[in-house]
Amino acid sequence: MKITFLGGGNMANALIGGLIRQGFDPAGIRVVEPQAESRARLAASFGVACLAQADRAALVCDVIVLAVKPQQMREALAPLAGHLERQLVVSIAAGTRMADIARWLGGYAKLVRTMPNTPALIGAGITGLCADPSVDAGGRDQAERILGAVGKTLWIGDERLMDAVTAVSGSGPAYVFYFIESLRDAARELGFDEAQARLLAIETVVGAAALAAASKEDVAVLRQRVTSKGGTTEAALNSLNANDVKAAFVRAIRAANDRGSELGERLGKD
Repeated sequence: MKITFLGGGNMANALIGGLIRQGFDPAGIRVVEPQAESRARLAASFGVACLAQADRAALVCDVIVLAVKPQQMREALAPLAGHLERQLVVSIAAGTRMADIARWLGGYAKLVRTMPNTPALIGAGITGLCADPSVDAGGRDQAERILGAVGKTLWIGDERLMDAVTAVSGSGPAYVFYFIESLRDAARELGFDEAQARLLAIETVVGAAALAAASKEDVAVLRQRVTSKGGTTEAALNSLNANDVKAAFVRAIRAANDRGSELGERLGKD
């Protein structure tokens, strides 16, 4: 499999690094990146070929990964329109719908839309994927191999749910960081120094997440086991419930989902 990345930013770096760690030959990867400094860094870090623009050499590939910002997508795809024949096109751009990408490519619909998240930068991501009906099992395998290089994958049958993937897991790390920040700040208020508070907050979240991942039981059951009647945990949870925190989180994620839909509509307008 030969892969061309359109864009050489952080997520492209993560995917390229993940593929190479899994034994993928760097000679099979090209990156189209307009910034000379980024091209030099990619070549030095991974030994991949880098191009300043999408020329014929860039299209000699099996898969094209669209790793440019959503607002730059239409312009970035213009040189490819009408020149694709058999390549699978994989988008990692948030909010950009397959119908719009296909239109910008001149009606080319062999597409897979994906939504990775930032833990992919350390190989611990989760990516939702949705394929156009024209993509066969081989194409799905190609897309899964690329995104699976940086974490777990989940196939979504209905593209309308991709905005929800973005709201839950794409934006999700920010919610977790927000909680860690709150836990750290509380620890500092209770008398710990910055380093101690940070360690307590981060390792608590890491450990709890690892326990949830390793357990076959629902997280609600795990929570109940930590909550002794009349104890300290119950006092904290009662306070959270009194302030409607869980419902507020659900509303926040719905707001992210709605915003994703709005952005998709805006990006797709001609």
